[in-house]
Amino acid sequence: MRIGVNTRLLLHGKMDGIGWFTYETLSRIVVSHPEHQFYFFFDRKPDPRFFFASNVHPVVLCPQARHPLLWILYFEVSMKCALKKHKIDFLFSPECYIPLRLGIPTLSVFHDLNYEHAKDYLKPSHQMYMDYFSRRFAGGSTRIATVSTYSKQDIVDTYQIDPNKVDVVYNGANEGYRPLSLEEQRMTRARFSQGARYFIFIGTILKRKNLSTLLKSFDRFKATDKEGIKLLVVGNRVWWQDELEAEYNAMKYQKDVVFIGRAPQEDLFKLLGSSIALVYPSLFEGFGIPILEAYNAEVPVITSNCTSMPEVAGGAAILVEPTDSLAMAAAMGRIAKDPLFCANLVAKGCEQRKRFSWDITANKLWESMMKTVNARRNNEKE
Repeated sequence: MRIGVNTRLLLHGKMDGIGWFTYETLSRIVVSHPEHQFYFFFDRKPDPRFFFASNVHPVVLCPQARHPLLWILYFEVSMKCALKKHKIDFLFSPECYIPLRLGIPTLSVFHDLNYEHAKDYLKPSHQMYMDYFSRRFAGGSTRIATVSTYSKQDIVDTYQIDPNKVDVVYNGANEGYRPLSLEEQRMTRARFSQGARYFIFIGTILKRKNLSTLLKSFDRFKATDKEGIKLLVVGNRVWWQDELEAEYNAMKYQKDVVFIGRAPQEDLFKLLGSSIALVYPSLFEGFGIPILEAYNAEVPVITSNCTSMPEVAGGAAILVEPTDSLAMAAAMGRIAKDPLFCANLVAKGCEQRKRFSWDITANKLWESMMKTVNARRNNEKE
């Protein structure tokens, strides 16, 4: 079988959640299935590290798809032509974007529907694109995969999709996250936080990541902190305006917030593993991979009590209402002062993490791919 794959988000050194999902699953699937040929469709010259096996055939399409108008050209013109040229039997897209009205079976991955529930999370041009196309992507896919039971139900309810058409394929987490020795922690803190203990936030700075409430909570926590604990913010600053900018400017303990920016993966392993706790107060997530990464690093977690996060946390994290800065500050205070409580959270996290791995994800995704192909074959027989 000739399998086409949308790999435009495989960008060395620039991958976020969907890019890592693409990398971790495909690097396993193509090796496990040498009987099939995989055509990877990129929108720029790819890094050879993404050619995971000899059955991978890279194809570069134009234009570079980084704007809604260019997305339309990329998927509706360039990719459609490439699918026909290379005689592709089946298309897999690890994001929800697909060419519409294809004559071949198609599996797309909807990681979440945040853009359906809050219209100010995205740039206006991106929101307009999703308003028009996302429902069409869902309806045009032979099958859909998604990363949590929460997201499956959201897709079913929002787009009136048959639940039997949607497969849950949980994310995994990078195994490079591990417990660090006291000396490794000391060296990391010396490098990034002037030797101080710290809480950590990891994620692209977007409105839905709710950094504004975290800053307010950290300021409240600092009012009773005698130790000099800091907050490290790791991730690209995509959104910095409105309440976030105002909250930061109003902070009394602004000097104790350290913005790291995007960090190389090796630094991320050390930064998370040396923290007091991960604070992940997002307003909306389809999964929340940093929660699992913290469990792998054996670091306590404070996260939101909404959308998919309780499902992923599995009773091994402190859950708080994401807009309640008092509750979040209290959770930070307990983590900072109660080592026995932290040890109990870590032990629970070690049990919860056993449910997730990229090997499991890749196997479940391949099962979903085969369901997609077989669904088309069964329809043709009927």
